[in-house]
Formats: sequence, structure tokens, C-alpha cells
Amino acid sequence: MSLTFKAFAESFPLAREFRISRGAKTQADVITVIVSDGQYYGWGESVPYARYNESIESVLAQLEDVKTRFATVNDTQDLLTLLPAGSARNALDAALWDLKAKLTGKSVASLANLRVTQRCNTAQTLSIDTPEGMQAQAEAIKNAPLIKIKLDEHLVLERLAAIHQASPQSRLIVDANEGWQVSMLKEWLPEMARLGVTLIEQPVPAQADAELAGLNSPVLLCADESCHTSSDIERLASYYQAVNIKLDKTGGLTEAIRTQQIAREHGMQIMIGCMVGSSLAMAPAYEICADVQFVDLDGPLLVAQDRQDGFCFDNGRMSQPEPFLWGLPGQYGQHGLAALWHKLPD
Repeated sequence: MSLTFKAFAESFPLAREFRISRGAKTQADVITVIVSDGQYYGWGESVPYARYNESIESVLAQLEDVKTRFATVNDTQDLLTLLPAGSARNALDAALWDLKAKLTGKSVASLANLRVTQRCNTAQTLSIDTPEGMQAQAEAIKNAPLIKIKLDEHLVLERLAAIHQASPQSRLIVDANEGWQVSMLKEWLPEMARLGVTLIEQPVPAQADAELAGLNSPVLLCADESCHTSSDIERLASYYQAVNIKLDKTGGLTEAIRTQQIAREHGMQIMIGCMVGSSLAMAPAYEICADVQFVDLDGPLLVAQDRQDGFCFDNGRMSQPEPFLWGLPGQYGQHGLAALWHKLPD
């Protein structure tokens, strides 16, 4: 079987400005890849991330560089030596899993021997704003089961108190995106626990992980920017109690499955996360959400218009509609992907 692929950039305007500790964005810039054996088509989406020295241009260049060698790929495992972990490999990995589902007549869950995710509760993310602005965001999703809160180092407890007042029944995840120091964390932890925070993502810069050693935290600490692949888990288990697995970091579902397995062997809780993208980017990650403690796949809620036949959301409850845009056997979408394929340059 000789495979070829085509890759191109797309942009999805966001429903509102999305602000985290290191900056703001108004659109999601993604890479879409279509893989074909000449008869069937599979597709995938990834999100280049500047924090990891990626851009739309650099990822497209990575993909172009492996185009000839990709013809010899027979399985997603082959991609592990073709490309390093990152969004370029993720897009190819996702498209190849989707193609395999079409070729074999089996779902991705079946092919990967995964427990089927029927539905799950995803976190819904609040962008950094004033305490009043974040309270209003929380009011809009009042009593959602799980709320994720982007924070910088300013007005941390004031913002959390306002959100907790608006939605007192919600479990809260805080994401500092490496924006704090250990001294800040120690000062805020007791009140954060009182306000319903159950998980804190990457409170300190990745290079400062060791400063968390011995910290007796009343709230779970979760590695995000520090963890890319399964090779990071053993080191991080000394500092964190949980890990955020994102396919744009692992380089796709194939390595994400292994990262999840290794994290469990080290007694860590699992969060399945995402960059900001459409349902196509979330779909492979959803496959490993059946038995995890935290899910954060609300990217489609942040874009103004999701792709057709993407995920359904109901107060944070996430499920696949029928038909669905990725990972299932059958002829769904083949005509449209074929038409798009022939419009794209070689």
C-alpha cells in the first residue's frame, strides 16, 4: 500500500478573545492533513503552538520534508521514527487512524483496542479577564460540572472567589500556564482548596519543576507544558500527581496511548487536554477519555463555528453525534474529502 498526503492551513475565528497568561488570540490557526491510498481518504487536524517553537509555516515545512518517505509508511507506529513528537506528526497520525478505519471497516476504538467513550464531562474554559468579567463568564455556564480557569499572577484569589460565587457547585481547574513561582503557589493553596479548586495545571515554568519536590499540596498538581511523551513521565511523577496529555504534544494518538499507560503505572491521574481547534482536532483525543479523571476538550466551544458533524455539548456533557466526522468505518465524508483532495495542489 502506497500512501500520499496533502496538508494545508485553516483558520477558525473564535467566539470571543481567548486570553491566557502568555498572551491572547482571536482565531485558531490549524493544520489539516488528508491521507489517501488512492481510493479511500482519512483526515486529521493539529494546532501548531508557539510555546514549542512551532508555527503554521514550520509545521507545513516539516510535513513537506517527509512527503516522499511517507509513501513507505504502513502503520501509525511508523510515524514515531518519521517525525518527532509535535503537531506535524499529530496531524498525520490522526489522518492515518481515520484512513485505517475506512480501509478495515472498524472504528479507531476497535483498531486501538480502546474502551469506547460513550460520553464524558469536559471542562469549559474561562479566559483571563477582570474578576467581574470572569464571574460573568461563569454565570453563563452556571453549575457546569467542571470549569477550567485561565489565570496569570494577578488577582488570583479575587478571580477565583468571584467564579466560585457564580457557580458554587462546579469543580474548578486552574491553569497558570507556567505563570507562577512556588512561593505564590504556597501562599494561595489553602484558599484555592477552600474555593473548590481540585487541580492546578503547570503552576511554575517547566524548568522549575524540581522546586515542587516535597510540596504537600491540598490540590492536585498537574504537569502540562513539562510533559510531551511517555519518556517524561518517570521524572515528572516526583513532582506532580497528574499529567495533561495533549496529542499536539505527544505527536498523536499512537504515543498518547502509551503516555497514558505509563502515567497510570506511576500512579498519576490523567487529564486529556487540547489546544484551541475544531472537533476534528478533539476526535482522536476523545478516544482515550473513557477512564480518565479529567477531560478538557472544549476547543469546539471556543470557535465561532465548528466543523459539520462535530461533537455535541450539553452543559459540559460531550458526545459524538451520528454521523460523526472522524474515526468510524463507512463512507461518511469520503465524497467531500475526495473533492477537496482534487482541489488541492500536489
